[in-house]
Amino acid sequence: MNDSKLTSLGYWAGSRDERGLGVLKTGFLLGILSLAASAADAQSAAAPAADDSLTFHGITLYGIVDVGVQNQTHGAPINDYFVAGSAEIVQKNSNHSVTGVTPSNLSNSRIGLQGNEPIVGDWSGVFKLETFFNPQSGQISDALKSLVQNNGRSLATQTTNVDSSASGQTFIQSFAGFSSKTLGTLTFGRQNTVLADGIAKYDPNYASQAFSLIGISGTTAGGGDTQNRRLDSSVKYVGSFGGVAHLAAQYKFNQSNGSANSAYEVSFGGEYAGLSVDAYYAKIKDAVSAAALSAAQVNELTLPGSAPPVGSDLCPNPVPAGGSCVAASPSNALAATISDNTSYALMGLYNMGFLKFFGGYEHIQYANPATPLKAGFNLAAYTIAFVNTQSGPTSTYVNDKTLQVFWAGVRYTVIPQLDLVGAYYGYKQNAYGTGANAGCSTSKAGNCSGTEDVISFDADYRLTKRFDGYAGVMYSGVHDGLANGYLFHTTDINTTVGVRFKF
Repeated sequence: MNDSKLTSLGYWAGSRDERGLGVLKTGFLLGILSLAASAADAQSAAAPAADDSLTFHGITLYGIVDVGVQNQTHGAPINDYFVAGSAEIVQKNSNHSVTGVTPSNLSNSRIGLQGNEPIVGDWSGVFKLETFFNPQSGQISDALKSLVQNNGRSLATQTTNVDSSASGQTFIQSFAGFSSKTLGTLTFGRQNTVLADGIAKYDPNYASQAFSLIGISGTTAGGGDTQNRRLDSSVKYVGSFGGVAHLAAQYKFNQSNGSANSAYEVSFGGEYAGLSVDAYYAKIKDAVSAAALSAAQVNELTLPGSAPPVGSDLCPNPVPAGGSCVAASPSNALAATISDNTSYALMGLYNMGFLKFFGGYEHIQYANPATPLKAGFNLAAYTIAFVNTQSGPTSTYVNDKTLQVFWAGVRYTVIPQLDLVGAYYGYKQNAYGTGANAGCSTSKAGNCSGTEDVISFDADYRLTKRFDGYAGVMYSGVHDGLANGYLFHTTDINTTVGVRFKF
């Protein structure tokens, strides 16, 4: 991919390789699930388990299918690959009313295998393999594909396209390790972050994508960027002691494939008499925020010839010895902003039984990376062909950007089968521009100060243990710097009804 003498055939080979890889991944996944189903059938035929889970010799097949119908007053066409189908909250390309079938509204639709094998004492070997999919299309969730589908398109002609760590991986989580009831669990592989676990626990909507800002947007759970909601090549420890104290830590190794270089997160807290509180700290080096290519960037990829023009992001001038031009096409190329992110958070809930109160705050700081990344690196199955300036007087973060995230909500169990939820979520961004944009508080630039407000109300009714129905509405609105580039609308009302089946 770094050969400056690329042939026309090689320059476009990425899309064919990706299709072949997709077939291989799908076949591999179906094979595993077929084996799991056979094992579950054998269990049923042999001897009923103590519960009704699909478990055989310590291996459990589980899943969620969540699908519904949604209307957005201001949205973009639903995408078959983006995890939530629609953007759920107002975006720059939100230009008209949209109604359609959307996936994963209350929970991410998924299918997986997990295992627990006793070793000695209270120690067990554990593993998990989990895949996200879109039930309305049957596709494996791939947010980055939603981005490349919109490369070069104007806002008015775009479909939904949003970055996410669910980027076409065969397994969104894939890890193994050891677990002890007294000493905790230690796992290795691709897994949710400590922050993501906190959001799932302390969000009044449990990270729902249709009714929660911090559920649909991975900014909070990713410590600044959604790609870091899950970390490749990481080691993670989670422990609970005496039912009172919590401790968790995670480290991602440097120079591994994925969404960042080194990263670490820690949390600690406790619970007493219905009150649970945890504090979090995260540091992520070379965090990646991906985006679709502009029309000008697509033109650089498709100019006549077999390689990008010398002097572009894809082919530096002069070309170093050995060549370093990047092979990419509009079908697999993306742009990115790189930053070093630091975040700290405090989250809590108070459980009165029939009434639960939730709240949280996170402070995220974005800085230019200490080790800038060059165009040409891979993110999942895609190539980052253009990287925003990372140093000097025109860099993205001459002044550090700070984003404050806060939320509060209540979950009321009216009867054992029915929960009612009301929640508020907010963003507050500082003014981090320079020159004419220094201290600005309007929508003239994205580095002006700005806010976003999201309010939601929803109901979840459990018809059976495994089947429930839900309905709700979510309002979102952006203001000042966070409304920069919104050519059509700055507010949206999203109404969703649906059903969820869990096994």
